[in-house]
Amino acid sequence: AARLPPRLEGRWVSTGCEVRPGPEFLTRSYLFYTNRLFKALQFYYWDPSCRDPSYSLVIKGKLRLRQASWITRGATEADYHLHKVGIVFHSPKAMREVASRINQTSGEGCRGFLPPGRSWAPGALYEVLSAKTERDCTAALGFAMHELSLVRVERHFQPLLQPQQSGSRLVEELYLGDIHTDWGERLHYRPTGYQRPLQSALHHVQPCPACGIISRADEHHPPILPARAALPMQLSGSWVSTHCEVRPAVLFLTRYFTFHGNNHTWEGHYYHYSDPLCRQPTFTIYASGHYSQGIPSSKVRGGTELAFKVTQARVTPMDQVTVLMLNSSEPGSCGLEGSWSAGVEQDITATNGCLALGIKLPHTEYELFKTEQDTQERSLLYIGERPTDGSSPNSPDKRPTSYQAPLIQCAAASEEFSNYISLKYVGRKDANGIEALKPLPVAFLLFIALLFLRWD
Repeated sequence: AARLPPRLEGRWVSTGCEVRPGPEFLTRSYLFYTNRLFKALQFYYWDPSCRDPSYSLVIKGKLRLRQASWITRGATEADYHLHKVGIVFHSPKAMREVASRINQTSGEGCRGFLPPGRSWAPGALYEVLSAKTERDCTAALGFAMHELSLVRVERHFQPLLQPQQSGSRLVEELYLGDIHTDWGERLHYRPTGYQRPLQSALHHVQPCPACGIISRADEHHPPILPARAALPMQLSGSWVSTHCEVRPAVLFLTRYFTFHGNNHTWEGHYYHYSDPLCRQPTFTIYASGHYSQGIPSSKVRGGTELAFKVTQARVTPMDQVTVLMLNSSEPGSCGLEGSWSAGVEQDITATNGCLALGIKLPHTEYELFKTEQDTQERSLLYIGERPTDGSSPNSPDKRPTSYQAPLIQCAAASEEFSNYISLKYVGRKDANGIEALKPLPVAFLLFIALLFLRWD
């Protein structure tokens, strides 16, 4: 369940090494005080395992929660004010690289940020932003804290795993705004989706080897995460979302994929909803095609590059608003003209996709994948993050450099996930006990019209 308004007091930490577009590898440890002040630590690394620290940022400021977001349902909007940002370098190389970036790209006040020839001093804290002196040299780092402008706290209970124990353990997750996939846009982008959640240092999923290491770290002693064996890319099998996923531009969905390694074909189900709990279905897309042999990514270490060809697709509208939209779409642009009805699937391959939903067929996407095991040895699949602007990674230069929320291999999807996974729709029952489809709010219809929905 989500808490409104969210309670933020306390420490929130990353549960592992995070990948941001770029790519950037980092871990985060954010402390919120009862008087609305906060101290956020961001630890940056050279490597995707978060074992080789580059520099740390200490961010101090004030956060004021405002009203429920009317754009991203289930989120709270917030205003933040930064008081100061300091940087600690963990190697001479990091100092040289950052100093040259700041000296080259910043305005007058920052040009002499670090004089040439200044030697690296371990533990020295350099100020890159100060509200008092109105100095701000953070732009060269691609740094912004707009993630604090969108907040959601979720609570759920994790069953205790040991056979002799019964009951469950509270888990609290803090979802903050997403980071724009285009480096040039991230400084002024206002988030409408979320990034990977932080978990409460007190109430986190067990076991979490990274949580304790990160919560005990400070800017002078960055967390060094435990070494993990690199896994070969094992795509074959079925993979499913672990919870309701939120995308920028107000899309709520769950995903279900099957990959056939023997002939390199794939099929995917994308279940779209109008609400952040994935209980009010809007439409479903089934897509299939084939994929290329994977090659290790040169840009995002630990990732695998693949090309996915989408050759077939079917759409099922699940509410009257989507039916109306599809029936009023341009003739020949989305299935049989005027023939859509709720709950009835239609093939859109013959019309080369569906213009109203932004689906073009045939279609190739240049993807980034990675597989991992979680602390309970369940297999996770990370698929590249979608471009924030709603476009498609349809050329190699648009290939993602970060990941979406992980999917879990179906064989490993235990009880704890079954209450999240909505492969079947959770509809509302009417007086006769028949599943009724709930109509969408008018506001969402306007969004569909305005945003020209992308499928992904």
